[in-house]
Amino acid sequence: MQARMKNPAMLLPELMQPLQTVGGLAGKHLPAKTLGLVHLRASQINGCSVCLDMHSHAMKKSGETEERMNAVAGWRHAPYYTDAERAALALTEAITRLADREDPVADAIWQEAARHFDERELAALVVHIGVVNLWNRLNVATAQVAGSVRWDG
Repeated sequence: MQARMKNPAMLLPELMQPLQTVGGLAGKHLPAKTLGLVHLRASQINGCSVCLDMHSHAMKKSGETEERMNAVAGWRHAPYYTDAERAALALTEAITRLADREDPVADAIWQEAARHFDERELAALVVHIGVVNLWNRLNVATAQVAGSVRWDG
């Protein structure tokens, strides 16, 4: 396996640093475990192996359980998640799959998320989902290889 080009973050650090900053600032308003699940689920949907690898390592390092990471694709039928995490995962799927349905972010999905997150937290969640989707698209488009990026934070 070989990437099509160097990682865009390495080639354009002056553009990529603000993306990392935006994601980090949005993340300050939400639980780290929720953000990890959001990253993992969006990256699964988008087929971003480099993000799946990087985020699963970071999640393990922060104490996330194997059960929760392994079952996130089937979160609806797994007992490991809180209601707030389930709402965040449903919103992640809806925002990530915008073209898959006529009403991509249905009112029911939004309302459930709003039951668990205040408006500021929802704003941070939407921004964070958008940022992880952008990273997924950059990595998938350039065929970045799993294991080529490590995050030690």
